[in-house]
Amino acid sequence: MARIVLKFGGTSVGDIDRIRNVARKIKAEVDRGNEVAVVTSAMSGATNQLVKWVNEIAPLHDAREYDVVVATGEQVTIGLLAMALQQQGVKARSWMSWQIPIRTDAAHTKARIVDIETADMARAMKAGEVPIVPGFQGLSPEGHVTTLGRGGSDTSAVALAAALKADRCDIYTDVDGVYTTDPRIVEKARKIDQVTYEEMLEMASQGSKVLQTRSVELAMNHHVRVQVLSSFDAAVGSDLPGTMVVDEEEIMAQGLEKSVVSGIAFSKDEAKITVTRVADRPGVAAAIFGPLADTNINVDMIVQNVSLDGSSTDITFTVQRADLARAVERLERAKVDLKFAEIKADINVAKVSVIGVGMRSHTGVALKMFETLAAKGINIQVISTSEIKISVLVAAEYTELAVRALHTAYELDAA
Repeated sequence: MARIVLKFGGTSVGDIDRIRNVARKIKAEVDRGNEVAVVTSAMSGATNQLVKWVNEIAPLHDAREYDVVVATGEQVTIGLLAMALQQQGVKARSWMSWQIPIRTDAAHTKARIVDIETADMARAMKAGEVPIVPGFQGLSPEGHVTTLGRGGSDTSAVALAAALKADRCDIYTDVDGVYTTDPRIVEKARKIDQVTYEEMLEMASQGSKVLQTRSVELAMNHHVRVQVLSSFDAAVGSDLPGTMVVDEEEIMAQGLEKSVVSGIAFSKDEAKITVTRVADRPGVAAAIFGPLADTNINVDMIVQNVSLDGSSTDITFTVQRADLARAVERLERAKVDLKFAEIKADINVAKVSVIGVGMRSHTGVALKMFETLAAKGINIQVISTSEIKISVLVAAEYTELAVRALHTAYELDAA
């Protein structure tokens, strides 16, 4: 008997028929003798509608009341799913976040989970009950409902699995696993049987939409084995048809050697900013990036070009496209102090990344990337690296060409 947390995304519970399908999958796990807890998202489109209503009422809204409104989507789903399970003969009960409780900090709209009290839930599971828990939300220190930010249901599921000391956390979505790249762009993309936490974290942060970044961080920190699989696949549970996200040591213990490169990720949500002719002096970078940090704008790739005489420098960096206008406005306000010439902004860019833990022990990975892109006539604008990742910024129109070429170059194409 295993203890498993199952998480179902919005498309998985998008209508009544899909909710009944989810109930059948849960029942299959219960029939195997497993202890099961379930985390669900709101029905697809429900949260978007709730956010739209909030913005129509009050564009500059109270964050606490925003959370009160948007948290209701999951409440509907957990009640419907509990009833669907009861109709199939499974003992089930919905648990609101405050009933567990799932405790968070007080950062409304982007709260972080602090603690989950699972004693009552664990007793219910041992008695054969399936608890149905709303994702994406929790309870603040003041006793108010909070939300974790969009995509937060993955984080809720992994946190609950860690608190319950579950054997694994199954994330059901509309894809049947993690692929070497987006199959809609590369037909020969392969599903990966196992991927390390580090690789999945890089993939998620570099543009892969399969898992939310915070959920992967949580899984890695608490060693929660996560499986990604499809709600619409006939296979269930013990067949393990999806992708397992695990420690690198677990993969090595099976006598399997990791590929040098595991996947190619890309993001079209980038924007490039260049601040020209800034004085080349100590502290100038802090003077530029400090105001952006104060405005909660994350900066990603950075490159600095010093003039020939060493008197000035151009600093180029990327931000999320949604943050571009705020970033430019904040820098313009600091122009008097920074004394730069101008700000150049470009949204016609995309980030393409090569990811793999095998890069730690193999040379020539970057060279192959640069040669492959050069052969296709693709100019590299910015480069950033980590121990298991190389990212480049290219013109947006070359995104798919770059992804396909790199996927082939690193021998990731399916036979």
